[in-house]
Amino acid sequence: MAFLERLPSRTWLEPLLRPVLHFYWRLSRGMTLGVRAMVIDGEGRVLLIKHSYVAGWHLPGGGVEVGETMRDALDRELLEEANVVIVGAPILHGMFFNGRISNRDHVAVYVIREFRQDSPPVPDHEIVAHGFFHPDDLPDGTTRGTRDRIAEVLSGAPISATW
Repeated sequence: MAFLERLPSRTWLEPLLRPVLHFYWRLSRGMTLGVRAMVIDGEGRVLLIKHSYVAGWHLPGGGVEVGETMRDALDRELLEEANVVIVGAPILHGMFFNGRISNRDHVAVYVIREFRQDSPPVPDHEIVAHGFFHPDDLPDGTTRGTRDRIAEVLSGAPISATW
C-alpha cells in the first residue's frame, strides 16, 4: 500500500484503488490452515509418517482445501496417508502457529483414539514410511513440533503455541 502513500491525497483514484489492492493482497497472501492427527492405538503408541518431499517423521495430516471443513480434511488426509478411518469423535488438542511457511499459517491438531485401519498403508510417491511408535521411543528425525504435541497430550500441559 506504499504506492497509495505517494499519490496526492484525495485523488479520484484512491477510492477505486484501495479495495482493488486490498483484494489482491488477500488473494496473494491468504491464510493457510492445516490439520494433523495424533492417532493413538490401544497400546499407547502414536502413528507417525515420513513424507518423500520433506525430512523427518510427522503426525499425519495436511492442508485444508478451499471449501473443505477441518473434519473433512482430517478424514481425507488420514485415509490418503495412513488408511485410517476415524470411528469416534476426534478431540481438538489445539491450534498452533506455523511461521515457517508464512506469517499466517496455523495447524489444528486432533487426538484420535478410536479408529479403524483395515490394512496397513502402502508406501507410495508421497509417503515412504509409517508406523506406530511408543512416545518414549520415537524414531530419529521426529520433528520438534511432533515431539512437542505428543509430550503435551501425554502431560496435559502446553509446551508451545508454535509448531
